[in-house]
Amino acid sequence: MSIPNHSETTRPLHPDAVRILPLGGLGEIGLNMMVIEAAGGLLIIDCGLMFPEAYMLGIDLVIPDITAIVERKDEIRGLLLTHGHEDHIGAIPFLIEALGFPPIYSSPLTLGLLDNKLEEHQLKSRVTCRSIKVREPIEIGPFEVEFFRAAHSIVDGCGLAIRTPAGLIVHTGDFKLDPTPVDNQPTDLGRLASYGEEGVLLLFSDSTNVENTGQTLSERTVGDALNDLLPRCTGKILVATFSSNIHRIQQIVNAAIKAERKVMVSGRSMVSNIAIARQLGYLTIPDDILIDLRQMRDMPSEQVLILTTGSQGEPLSSLSRIAMDDHKQISIEPGDTVILSSKFIPGNERAITHLINHLYRRGAEVHYETTSEIHVSGHASQNELKTVLNLVKPKYFVPVHGEYRHLVKHAQLAQSMGWQADRAIVISNGTPLVFSENGHHVEPKAETGRVFIDGKGVGDVGEMELRDRRHLANHGLVIVFLALNQNNGAIVSGPEIITRGFIPEEESEELLSEARERICQMLEEHSPAAMADWEELRVEVRKILRRLFNKTMARRPLILPVIMEL
Repeated sequence: MSIPNHSETTRPLHPDAVRILPLGGLGEIGLNMMVIEAAGGLLIIDCGLMFPEAYMLGIDLVIPDITAIVERKDEIRGLLLTHGHEDHIGAIPFLIEALGFPPIYSSPLTLGLLDNKLEEHQLKSRVTCRSIKVREPIEIGPFEVEFFRAAHSIVDGCGLAIRTPAGLIVHTGDFKLDPTPVDNQPTDLGRLASYGEEGVLLLFSDSTNVENTGQTLSERTVGDALNDLLPRCTGKILVATFSSNIHRIQQIVNAAIKAERKVMVSGRSMVSNIAIARQLGYLTIPDDILIDLRQMRDMPSEQVLILTTGSQGEPLSSLSRIAMDDHKQISIEPGDTVILSSKFIPGNERAITHLINHLYRRGAEVHYETTSEIHVSGHASQNELKTVLNLVKPKYFVPVHGEYRHLVKHAQLAQSMGWQADRAIVISNGTPLVFSENGHHVEPKAETGRVFIDGKGVGDVGEMELRDRRHLANHGLVIVFLALNQNNGAIVSGPEIITRGFIPEEESEELLSEARERICQMLEEHSPAAMADWEELRVEVRKILRRLFNKTMARRPLILPVIMEL
């Protein structure tokens, strides 16, 4: 990470003002992270990651760039987590040290899921986690923070009410207004209404589903669909869903019990999250319903349901390995049924359809989002977004959590309800927004971006390396080995040319022979003095081969000259 420009990231703030700085989650799905600053400290909301997009070759995870605040870690008073999804907590193990190990506040299940991550990264003993109770205000530096219940596709989701010197800020977190949630814990509309009566300076609201009209269906409709579908399924049933969706897991188990099937759990994250949820009392599964691999082998297929991960076609997930017949203990037999109980996340469509095709090749019947009603969203649609705006009645509104078009459409929705354009504000990551009794203003943009995680490397792969990887993937590699006499520049060995991913060896000899001749001709035309500048020589070699390959084959491989002095 680069050194921050302090003139932009530590501008003096009036004692009665508040500064908002989004570091991720605005204009993208994932990387959710926002900083709220008042005189006396910084407060961070969420610290999420993003899974790599198709062009990010070799990248495992993406996390926010915290350059804008990394030099101010002593001022961070706390980290608030709205819920336990990866796009809200997944970056914590990678960033918590750079943030100065601030105390983390959240609900019990969210902290339980985080605990596993901290343990895996050997950070558990260094992080202070504080479990909150909804509707009970807590003092954190210059802020008074109150968590309130927000129904979502994960248990223990919360929104935030943050009282600042400038006024009350409400953050919905990810939410929907489910009238019949599985755990009977709906979004706390009464609390939202009370904030509206108190007077709200600023509302941040989830924009993910703003393009959907009407209201998002209740999670219980999935339970009804599963209860109808499972008795009609043949063979063993494999159900794949997100391991964090405890409500969905509960309904799958309930449907399995009604269909007189035992449940076998497969996938490391699924096993871990179910254990945490059962321990905390968020998931009810009778012990005699769960079976292991040995018991499953001794049972008829019609009595077995396998609960697994891999609904997004992740290559190393349990379901993907089963579909490729690469799982040591579980295989698909003709007549088996597979249910993908999750949404096709944008960007994963190709991987998911590839998975579905392989499952059909194994003889399975597959049910998924577009063919069966076995998934509903955890995000609010337009009618619900309008309800929240009407209840909270904020002076200012800033849409969050969504691609840029979602933010714009959410602001337009607010404007259609009477909010003026200068009070329904669309901002991007890195745009500081200051509120005070004098109104609001935008400050010069702070440094933000994405940090790539590749293996154990954090931030050591950047856009230039990704560009080279894409170049290699699309055009291949040509390496030129050349040994020259260090005194007179005469060729001692070479040029030897090796290619990878460029042209089949049986077709390359004539072309590479011409390439060697052109390099030798160039060397003969240069004086020994010119040969002393090896970097200039590398440039000339690249030029010659680039012209040759482009003219003869219309290809642009990455050309890497390796010149040695002997």
